[in-house]
Order: sequence, then structure tokens, then C-alpha cells
Amino acid sequence: MGKLAYVFPGQGSQYVGMAYDFYRQFHESADVFHSTEQALRMSLPDIVDVVLKGTEEKLNMTVYTQPGILTASYAIFRVMMKEGFPKPDYVAGHSLGEYTALLAAEGIELFEAVRLAYLRGKYMQEAVPEGRGSMAAILKVDAPTVEEVCRQASEIGIVEPANYNSPTQTVISGEKEAVERACELAKERGARVIVLKVSVPSHCSLMKDAADAFRLKLAQTPIRNVEIPIVQNVTAEEHRMAHEIRENLYKQLFSPVRWVHSVRYMIERGVDTFVEVGPKNVLSKLISQIDQGVRVLNIEKVEDLERAYKVLS
Repeated sequence: MGKLAYVFPGQGSQYVGMAYDFYRQFHESADVFHSTEQALRMSLPDIVDVVLKGTEEKLNMTVYTQPGILTASYAIFRVMMKEGFPKPDYVAGHSLGEYTALLAAEGIELFEAVRLAYLRGKYMQEAVPEGRGSMAAILKVDAPTVEEVCRQASEIGIVEPANYNSPTQTVISGEKEAVERACELAKERGARVIVLKVSVPSHCSLMKDAADAFRLKLAQTPIRNVEIPIVQNVTAEEHRMAHEIRENLYKQLFSPVRWVHSVRYMIERGVDTFVEVGPKNVLSKLISQIDQGVRVLNIEKVEDLERAYKVLS
């Protein structure tokens, strides 16, 4: 039997009503939502309403999106643990999902994780004036090609690879004009380009000021060493020590998400089954593009539990 990894999605997977069926059927999930409500009662008192039955427009605001996805994903994970799902050999998360992974590895308390997710979103939102930044997914070309077009386009402004998502999907981030120039250059090389509907240019050097403000909050937050290793975005390697995890969470804000490398790292160490826990199945699709030889499941709805449990037990 190979090893098992649980992976957790990040921003972009959100939708109104995510994990609502878990919230209604399992008190473990309801407890997670209520804990989030308590943690954010001063700053976002309507967080649970927005996640479960709000408007897409409000949920898509970064300050709601980040604690919202974390809450929904962890609410599902808690039920999995109650239902006797096996403990994973590794955990990982995509960008924000790394905080859910840390929760799953018992390296942080829910109250603290929710507060960090909210503050992370807040500092990111405030870091760059609306309209200055942009992000785009570059498809059908390899990462070195994307790195090259970013180098060329950076003559007119900041543009950098932000997410190495799959062998043929790299997201770029930076100042609007430079991102547009990089997109033009990529198209000339045969790429397909999708400009992302985001208000924040994540995982690039424009986020350095946000990261520095956030670092202080990270320093004040209790984080424990973990027994289940967490494969982090910045290094694409496993970490167990609290001081390393904390430092990597800081660097993550202005560094690329090395998802391809993270998945390959786990596969090289014997992982043959990945379970995506949380809304949508973005990571499941990316993992299948990275390596078609591994088994990929996702648990998003209550009915997914039984099927996944049969495969894993």
C-alpha cells in the first residue's frame, strides 16, 4: 500500500454554499463554522452567512474568501476524522490551503488559523491599489517559456511566475501593464492566456509590504511542531518544525507556489493517493496533469464520503 496525502484548495475554489450539506448534517462541521464566527465576530460578524448563503460578489472579497475556504475545507476534514478516515502521511495546501493543511496536521488551533486567514486577506487587499495589479494563467507552454516572457516583460514593470500549477499551466502576477505584455509574448509562443478575475496580485514581490506586516501577526501566533509533515509551497519540501513552518508562511505571500514540485516531492516519497478536501476539484485536476499514475479523489459533498472511504479502507 502506497502513502496517502490530503491536499487543501486555495482562493478561486470558493462558491456560496460550500460545505453547507456538512454544516447541516454533522455537528462537527457546524462547530467549525461557529468557531469561525466567534473568531471573527469583531471584524466579519457575517462570515458564516456570507459563506453559506451570501452573494458571490461578497464572498469573492479576499477578506471573506480566505477564512471562508479554510472554514469549509476544515469542516469537511473534521467529519472525515470522525468517520474513521485514515490519517495522512503528508498534508499540503495550495496557497491559502496551506493554513488548512497546518490545521489538519494539528500545528495550529482553529481560532488562530481563522484569524491569520482573515488578516492575510486584509493585508493582501490593502497592499496594492485597486487596478494596479493583475494575474493571468498561461496554458499550453512549459514553465521555462513563461519565466522567459516574464523576464522580457519585466522591462516595463513587475511580472513574475506566481503559481507553478501543472507542467502546462503557470500563473503570472504583477503590475497590470507588465502582465499584459507577458501575455502578448506568451501568445506569440503558442500559449493560451486566461486573465484571472482577482483584485490582488498574489505571490509576487508586490506583496512584500503585506508580508512584512503579516509577519508580526505570525510571530504572535502559537504554531506547534507537527508529526504529520506539511509540504510547503515555498520550498516544495516537507517541514515539521514550527519555526520553519512560520517562516515559510511569511515567504509564501511574495514567493511562487511550487505546486508541481510539491506534488512530485510527495510522489517520489511513495504517495500514490491524493485526496483533495474542500470546495471544487481544482487540485485534483492539476495533480492528474502532473502525474496520471496516481489515484486522485476529492471530497466536497457528503455523498463523496462513502465512495472515498471504500477506496481508502
